[in-house]
Amino acid sequence: MSKTANADFKKPQATKPVCNRVAIVFDFDDTLAPDTFDELIKRLGLNVSEFRQQRYEPLKDAGWDHVAARFYCLIQESKQRQEKITKEYLIHFGQELQPFDGVTEMLDRLHQLVHRTNPTIELEFYMITGGFAEVVRHTCIASYFTKIWGCEFHYAENGDIEFLKRSISHTEKTRYLMHIASGQDQVDGDGRSFAYRDVSEEQLHVPLSQMIYVGDGASDVPCFSVLNDEGGIAIGVYKGDTATEWSQQVEVTESQRVMNLAPADYQEESELMRSLSLAVESLCKQISLRQLSAGE
Repeated sequence: MSKTANADFKKPQATKPVCNRVAIVFDFDDTLAPDTFDELIKRLGLNVSEFRQQRYEPLKDAGWDHVAARFYCLIQESKQRQEKITKEYLIHFGQELQPFDGVTEMLDRLHQLVHRTNPTIELEFYMITGGFAEVVRHTCIASYFTKIWGCEFHYAENGDIEFLKRSISHTEKTRYLMHIASGQDQVDGDGRSFAYRDVSEEQLHVPLSQMIYVGDGASDVPCFSVLNDEGGIAIGVYKGDTATEWSQQVEVTESQRVMNLAPADYQEESELMRSLSLAVESLCKQISLRQLSAGE
């Protein structure tokens, strides 16, 4: 083929569209930081075990949704206290809450990795938690995240927590994955949902196949399943020295399994950090291949 003919040659429109974006979605409680419910109970000067057994568990046994039971217990506790649980109290609690060792450095490292691998690719972090959104939004790592979703209180005029305004159940977490994919500014609460498969890949903010989800247990299993089905990457984390407790608490089907299960250790040479780095690098290389195919 002559140089002229080669210059005029156009590749067939058979390659996948290019989205130069990768999203990493994290759970918060027991994934990036200690469980905020337990930590708040401790801050209130109460015994976590007794609070759960005497107040929280009886409600669950009576058929309460676990999120509603947790928030109800805190609201009732606040009403009985001289020092109320207020919006300012939760903000201050979030400011003092420390993530697990290495989390901040991990977020920086992954940004640097993407830039080294392919500087045309954007990396975005998201948070979907069944914990307290008000707390997470005021932690030292909040600024790294494009969006943070979590359970929220309605506050009285004096700032006291008064009622549960928004809850995020296990299955509802997947709705927020779709929100990230669509790039919509709001998540509809009126029953309408984003139909992922009805939208062309060119219209997506980031396809599910270019997402990584990191979570610690049962509340994250629906997200694991969605990403496995759509070609994304699911990574599980656990506390302690072994994964025995995690495997006992989380029963998963074939479609819900994670790519790797590692201790919640974000230090540079940890298994989890290596897992995240490999996952990010893998997605970046897939995008680079698409860019090459598209002639970018």
